[in-house]
Amino acid sequence: MFLTLLAFNRLRIRVGGSLQDQVLYDVGNLKSPCHPFQKMKDGLFGFSKGCLHMERWDELNRFFKETSAMVTFGLNALHGRHKIKRSLWGGDWDSSNAQDFMKYTISKGYQIDSWEFGNELSGNGIGAHVHADQYGKDLVNLRKIINELYKGSQSKPSLIAPGGFYDEEWFVKLLQTSGFGVIDVMSHHMYNLGAGVDPKLVSKILNPDHLNKAAYTFGNLTHIIRRHGPWTSAWVGESGGAYNSGGAHVSNTFVNSFCGLLWHRLMGKVVLNVKSHASPFLRSYAHCSKGRAGVTLLVINLSNQTNFIMNAQNSINLKLAANEQNISRDSFTHNLKKTFSWVGTKASDDALLREEYHLTPKDGYLRSQTMVLNGIPLELTSTGDIPSLNPVRVNLKSPITISPLSIAFIVFPNFEAPACG
Repeated sequence: MFLTLLAFNRLRIRVGGSLQDQVLYDVGNLKSPCHPFQKMKDGLFGFSKGCLHMERWDELNRFFKETSAMVTFGLNALHGRHKIKRSLWGGDWDSSNAQDFMKYTISKGYQIDSWEFGNELSGNGIGAHVHADQYGKDLVNLRKIINELYKGSQSKPSLIAPGGFYDEEWFVKLLQTSGFGVIDVMSHHMYNLGAGVDPKLVSKILNPDHLNKAAYTFGNLTHIIRRHGPWTSAWVGESGGAYNSGGAHVSNTFVNSFCGLLWHRLMGKVVLNVKSHASPFLRSYAHCSKGRAGVTLLVINLSNQTNFIMNAQNSINLKLAANEQNISRDSFTHNLKKTFSWVGTKASDDALLREEYHLTPKDGYLRSQTMVLNGIPLELTSTGDIPSLNPVRVNLKSPITISPLSIAFIVFPNFEAPACG
């Protein structure tokens, strides 16, 4: 894991999850004994309350520093509350223990990028839930604590909430109750594939209509933020495709992958609009390239029988005209509208190259745990390091072939997009 984090250079780590709301922090005036989690039949998720010793917190922060990780820490949003009925919890959040923990963290000079309040307590919750108006009042209190503790600090952590599944009425109420400027980021969890035990998991992954449901949910959240809380932004705080630790022999294989390390290295933060009239089985995403001029296109072919052959054209818009082999000879065009133009149009086009990273499963087996990059299996080196991820460089005018059930990152270093500045 250490080498993986170093490879990402600066990766966000979210500390928390299902049991975070029952964690006590062994610091300050903690009046309860500090015991680890124990299995408990009637406990939330089948566990007792647990405790984080500061020695362990110190060890974790040494790890964060060595790996340059950005840390989002989930606070114990159920502390001080009581169960009213079934999964509903009521009463004010007892912030004293969290406040002592934050004071300790600041005194040690530990860098926290953001504090997240609670885990999956929104709507009807998962195991437990809290009404939105109560949650909003507690967030106002937490915002005051953060502002006071970080007064005069050059970097003040963001406040993230609620870290749960999207429920429109609940999320709107939360924004209305907490008010202007309290929540910096609205985080929600997304497991659009359902349970990991579903025998139809692979077919869902390869079904573009099913995958599009995720965009619908995120779009709804973005809409209510624009209307009720434009001071905040939307994040997917937790996602894994399938919940309950994913699907056996699926979630840890090629079919559920997109190569996060290549995404991290190639795709910048600025997202470009891709308008496609192609088959829905060819999914396209475009970003400004990361750390360099140009544009990077991610293309995923979900079809198990269709080759897509694309040609880049020199025009004010990047046009990718493509033929679908084995299904039809009809062509289509991708337009990245109002974003692309050539760099140095007077230069020789023949000298321009693009970079291609084609990812396929080993031996064509979708559930293979070995990914192949441009024909070379990706395996750890003899010293345990991540292997080199090298592209092939080809003439810009040559066709781009996207094989069935494959993923491709295509880098156009000689395109200039005004949006990329």
